[in-house]
Amino acid sequence: MPDAFTTTVLHITTGSDESVTDLTHECETFLRRSAQGRDGLLNVFVPHATAGIAVLETGAGSDDDLLAALRDLLPADHRWRHRHGSPGHGRDHVLPALVPPHATLPVIGGRLELGTWQSVCLVDTNVDNADRQVRLSFLG
Repeated sequence: MPDAFTTTVLHITTGSDESVTDLTHECETFLRRSAQGRDGLLNVFVPHATAGIAVLETGAGSDDDLLAALRDLLPADHRWRHRHGSPGHGRDHVLPALVPPHATLPVIGGRLELGTWQSVCLVDTNVDNADRQVRLSFLG
């Protein structure tokens, strides 16, 4: 019988622009190896102080709308007390309060149970750090 709990770490390069990176395929690939047809939970966690995990529609403009909304809510200017890196970098440290660094999702019969238009995404507004890790953990 497979372990009740398995985990892996994805290494993602987000680039030098704010980004929403769809991780759904990587989550599904991990579950094919780990869940092996079982029910359970997939936890997606980004161990960074300036990135988050969101479940949203991608490819129809919602990902760009999210980044635009975050720019409106968290402008990249000099109002932030946390000051190092690019101008306005302090906003990146506030991001996880709005887009949490984790999501826990249902797995039924070894498959990720997302709605029709839902995707699992890494949200990264920190243009100073393009190298990200995302931990996927399955608890059956």
